[in-house]
Amino acid sequence: MESYPLPTEVILTEPRKSLGNVCFDWTPQPGHYLVLEGQTYAVLERRHRYHLKSGRYRLSKIALYVQSAEEPQEKSLVNGHWVIGDASCRFNARSELFRCAVNPQGPCDRCRFYESLEETPPG
Repeated sequence: MESYPLPTEVILTEPRKSLGNVCFDWTPQPGHYLVLEGQTYAVLERRHRYHLKSGRYRLSKIALYVQSAEEPQEKSLVNGHWVIGDASCRFNARSELFRCAVNPQGPCDRCRFYESLEETPPG
């Protein structure tokens, strides 16, 4: 049985509007970036929509909630996942969506708040 990509509705969160339906050849997850019509978006949330057919629920559609974004230039690989910024910093959120609390806009290099994970805080 051949698998076909499911239709995916891409929904902009602010202002809330549908950007259309797309069939991806990959599986976008929260934290990933995608490009539609030349604009880059960050995937914030993924929802599945099911349809009851012949007594069984079947996945019928996917909804991606996105926001306009620029793909970050600073990334670190942590446990098989890309995170924004320098993951060797104590303040890094180790998140695909957020860099850190003290310098959320970055960049990480030359950040005056940088503290290595190996350093032990005084006290």
